[in-house]
Amino acid sequence: MRIGWAITGAGHLLSESVEILEKLANNHEITVFLSNAGEEVLKMYGLYERVAKITGGYYRELAIDRNQRFSYPISGRFSLGKYDLLIVSPTTSNTVAKIVNGISDSIVTNVVAQSGKGRVKTLIVPVDIESGDVETVLPSKLELEKCTGCDVCEASKSCSQNAIISKTEIDLLKCIGCEECRDACPFGAISAGKLIDIHMRDIDIENTHKLILMEGITVLNNPNEIKDYVI
Repeated sequence: MRIGWAITGAGHLLSESVEILEKLANNHEITVFLSNAGEEVLKMYGLYERVAKITGGYYRELAIDRNQRFSYPISGRFSLGKYDLLIVSPTTSNTVAKIVNGISDSIVTNVVAQSGKGRVKTLIVPVDIESGDVETVLPSKLELEKCTGCDVCEASKSCSQNAIISKTEIDLLKCIGCEECRDACPFGAISAGKLIDIHMRDIDIENTHKLILMEGITVLNNPNEIKDYVI
């Protein structure tokens, strides 16, 4: 199959999405579409290189929001029916809100809109799908209560991206998720993969329910369900 896979700026379900993406890329032509936020978050979680590694060649491109400018010409392939399937996983509440309101101002929302026009089946995995709290994983984080304020910060010294700012926080826009800082700190003041609970807002759940009713779109609960739709 020829598949488009779009990634937005959600950390929740991101690792699971990349795992499925890698498996499908072994047997299918996959073009990866990254929103600006999707690119940033992949790097924060140390997953960008894994995604980039599976791309290369026609219909196996890595199409990034910032490189496609404002007209997103590559999205026209979907209106022409050049793909068999579009997958958006994970999908932020912001992207869902735009889709259900017909807004196409990013590479991801554009390919979704053009898929509808080209009658290309679209699978979407929203991160905000059920009311209540959900457990999600954080990127690297400086735990100040464990930091002893060393004169020479070993974590900062180990960071090739200079992402640790004044021993008080990690600049996640510089962080590439390599976790070398975590290993270097003798006091365990850097965490990676910390689990937290976040609350699902009613408006985001409502938008997901609207998404379910849209023509040509199938909403999935988890990236693992994607395999059932790929021949």
